[in-house]
Amino acid sequence: MSAMRISQLAARGGVPATTLRYYESAGLLPADRTPAGYRAYGEDAVERLAFIGAAKHLGLSLDEIRELLAVWEGGACREVKAELRPRVATRLDEAERRVAELTAFIASLNSALEHLDALPDWAEPCDPRCGFLARPQRSTAAPVDVTLSPGPAAAEEEERWRSAPVACSLTGDGMAERVERWHHALDGAARVAMAGGLRLTLPADRCGTIAELAAAEQRCCPFFDFRLHLDGRRLHLEVRAPAEGAGLLADLFGTAAP
Repeated sequence: MSAMRISQLAARGGVPATTLRYYESAGLLPADRTPAGYRAYGEDAVERLAFIGAAKHLGLSLDEIRELLAVWEGGACREVKAELRPRVATRLDEAERRVAELTAFIASLNSALEHLDALPDWAEPCDPRCGFLARPQRSTAAPVDVTLSPGPAAAEEEERWRSAPVACSLTGDGMAERVERWHHALDGAARVAMAGGLRLTLPADRCGTIAELAAAEQRCCPFFDFRLHLDGRRLHLEVRAPAEGAGLLADLFGTAAP
């Protein structure tokens, strides 16, 4: 069986040769040596490199990958699975926590911008009258509410979505794609009826997707009112619409269980 040089393995694996040398120094990708001292790899190195890449994509550390490789080399697939699953679950918990923290931070930044925009433009030096520095900051550990309704003030927001025409600017494939994206994002959601709409409960790690879809929906269907509430690992999405939009609301977001 012919051996590959490092440049050949790099081309097949889609990684730079410098990365392969680093993997070797880290104990992840051993290499044989030719009589002239060049690195030489067998076909098994391609699969090993693919395994390393997949593990790195999941956010595993080099130490964890090294431990997994030891199991992968000599164990059955079920043993690799048993070693991998708790590590992936840990990364998922970390990712969900980061999503919640980032969403809270985004809400704080938006709130700060709104407050800055509302401050008068005094020509004097800053003093306690502006109130910005003394303004209490939201803790990222507390539940977070994000409202996605058009308009600068709460009263105007509520009035605007209630009085907006019940019509959607999307047509054909665009509408079908949006419906499919909502149905995919809301898969498995618990639904409870509320006045004027629905309250859906989902895992918090879907917050980014839901917020993006809600923002896009506002642009084409301003009669929808969205409110997002993060509570630990849960995301609560409240969707409301005028009575004339009840059918469209049900088509996109489903109905509460009887």
